[in-house]
Amino acid sequence: MRMRSLAATLLVALTTAVLIGATLSVPAQAVKMRTWSKLAKCESGGRWHINTGNGYYGGLQISPGTWRSSGGRKFARLPHKASKRQQVRVAKRIKRNQGWGAWPHCSRRIGVRR
Repeated sequence: MRMRSLAATLLVALTTAVLIGATLSVPAQAVKMRTWSKLAKCESGGRWHINTGNGYYGGLQISPGTWRSSGGRKFARLPHKASKRQQVRVAKRIKRNQGWGAWPHCSRRIGVRR
């Protein structure tokens, strides 16, 4: 009986380790468009071409400096002038460099960051 309990405990621990390892190994590029859309809904009401005059632009509310340093000028001078896909492409670079902390409030709100 004790041996079965030990084997079951080891099996649960091994399964948990494998699942955690698989979750942690998902690359930044694997973030689905749906997640970016949720983030944009929180950041800008889902309005990808918004310029409210607050110093942040586009659906993901990216600052001009971050846009420029992340290669966004390849697409447009400012984020709100770029397409949704282009904004997401730059956002993936931002996420790779800064993590979800680049969008602290909304990334927590949509559940991608604790």
